[in-house]
Amino acid sequence: MLRSTLTSQGSPVYSVAWGPDSDRILYTSGKQLVIKPLQPSAKVLQWKAHDGIILKVDWNSVNDFILSGAEDCKYKVWDSFGRLLYSSSSHDYPVTSVSWAPDGEVFAMGSFNTLRLCDKTGWSYALEKPNTGSVFTISWSADGTQLAGACGNGHVIFAHVVEQHWEWKNFVVTLTKRRTMQVRNVTNDAVDILEFRDRVIKASLAYGHLVVATSLQCYVYNSRNWNTPLIFELKEGTVSLIQQAEKHFLLVDGAGLYMFSYEGQLISSPKFPGMRADILNAQGVSLSNDTIAIRDKRDEKVILLFDALTGKALSDGKPLTHKLEVVEIALDQCGPSTERKIALIDKNRDLYLTSVRHLGREPKICKIGSMVHSMAWNDTANILCGIQDSQFTVWYYPSAVFTDKELLPKTLYIKDGSEFSRAPHILSYVGTMVTLRQGDGSLVYSSVPPYSTVLHEYSTSARWEDALRLCRFAKDQSLWACLAAMSLANRELTTAEMAYAAIGELPRVQYIKRIKEQPSKESSLAHMLLFSGQVKEAEATLLQAGLIYRAIQVNIDLFNWERALELAVKHKTHVDTVLAYREKFLKKFGRKETNKRFLQYAEGVEVDWEKIQAKIEMELSKEREKAANASVRSSVAARR
Repeated sequence: MLRSTLTSQGSPVYSVAWGPDSDRILYTSGKQLVIKPLQPSAKVLQWKAHDGIILKVDWNSVNDFILSGAEDCKYKVWDSFGRLLYSSSSHDYPVTSVSWAPDGEVFAMGSFNTLRLCDKTGWSYALEKPNTGSVFTISWSADGTQLAGACGNGHVIFAHVVEQHWEWKNFVVTLTKRRTMQVRNVTNDAVDILEFRDRVIKASLAYGHLVVATSLQCYVYNSRNWNTPLIFELKEGTVSLIQQAEKHFLLVDGAGLYMFSYEGQLISSPKFPGMRADILNAQGVSLSNDTIAIRDKRDEKVILLFDALTGKALSDGKPLTHKLEVVEIALDQCGPSTERKIALIDKNRDLYLTSVRHLGREPKICKIGSMVHSMAWNDTANILCGIQDSQFTVWYYPSAVFTDKELLPKTLYIKDGSEFSRAPHILSYVGTMVTLRQGDGSLVYSSVPPYSTVLHEYSTSARWEDALRLCRFAKDQSLWACLAAMSLANRELTTAEMAYAAIGELPRVQYIKRIKEQPSKESSLAHMLLFSGQVKEAEATLLQAGLIYRAIQVNIDLFNWERALELAVKHKTHVDTVLAYREKFLKKFGRKETNKRFLQYAEGVEVDWEKIQAKIEMELSKEREKAANASVRSSVAARR
């Protein structure tokens, strides 16, 4: 029974494809491509895609890219807004078939006596010339390892994807046959052959482990011993994604997400409403030792965060929400779970950094870069690299944005991107080596100076003298800036003072001296929070410690007059102090009081500077006495 006619046109419809969420269809209309939403009132998107009649289209649900092949002998890759991402050169014959592999990483293209395997960005992996006539239709197996093609001479052609490569440090792994892998150690040219019972579907090599998923089993190899893998059975056969961290790895298949240790134990299996594990990809899933981050496909502004060891949602199930759709996410790999950070690139290609665990507070999402097309965290230190506009940029210490925002640009290492071709993509950042895939498919390597990694190591183990020595030896301003931010984050004020002095930040050096002169720990902490721009937190710290005058003075110094008066009235102290400073401030600029609250309190309060000064001095001496008593108590407790 015909349910409905979606469209009617004067030219033949040669090919049609469902959209990722089955709410739109893509079809051909001569040289045009048309995306028609199923809602009757929604806008139809139509554009001229080829110079010849379009014969075949396909739309992938994982990467949301569109393929088209036409009689102009070209195949093209588009995004779902109709923007051209790749156009092939002209072939000898019309392109009669195109088809995405299920995971959206590769696609196949067929023409007369031609079968080609291509990367999702368009460049060609392999070209076969079978004597079959035109390949009219291509269909992939569910696991993406093999395909079948319907040929013009009445034959069906079968093909298997082999020769995939994985690299990590000095190891190169190659899938030589469907059930055989070769491991080569490039330092001594040692070769190991790995045999499998079933065909290999997915593999991943990182952190000293090779994880291989076949159609029925998962093999885990340690790079120190290739002879005895750990093997366990898989429930579902089609593993679509493997993500690795230092201590464990994540398997994604059609049924769900599974966290395993490298000993083969199932650790957790996170679940969330509307979960569709089959359409998750590497840009939308990130893993660290303690956290799993997943971009929500239902609302791409939302990032779901889970504890890796329990599978439970973090922050009482409240996800991280950005103001725009998120394109790519990445968790940093080092340090304690309380300091875990996540980097994200949004639709505008802006790069942001935020904390994963924010203990009830609203997460602070800080922008650290713009026009960023690709990014990766280092495996041994929390250093981030990215392709930013036409430059290769390394953020030596991205967390500087939380301690001293103005310091962040000084902590960057920037390399001109002219040595890379169009649209390079970062594959990995291991040790000091960054691996990039260029727009034409070639691999290039770029090294990053090693000093920043060593500086991170010194910072985490609190070896500040060694850190200072390293900066003096390297004579690099970006390292001094990193050390300033690191030492300030760890409240190591003496080192911070020297590092700021080395980069000529004298006002900050003076402020750090002022912090060191504070009589109590609470007061020092509040001033450090002020240094980082966290005014509310600084005020809360002082109020909690009972230092009411200090909290009022902070607001006076920042000209937050109304808040200063509010605190003074609430705690019934220093109302005259606030009024006196306000009067002095207005007199300096030759202005009259217009604020009703200040006029109201000015009527009943007498301003006497001598009394105010005496009161302030008494408050400060009380604070000094309190701090001295606390110090005595702590030293007595230590002796006991």
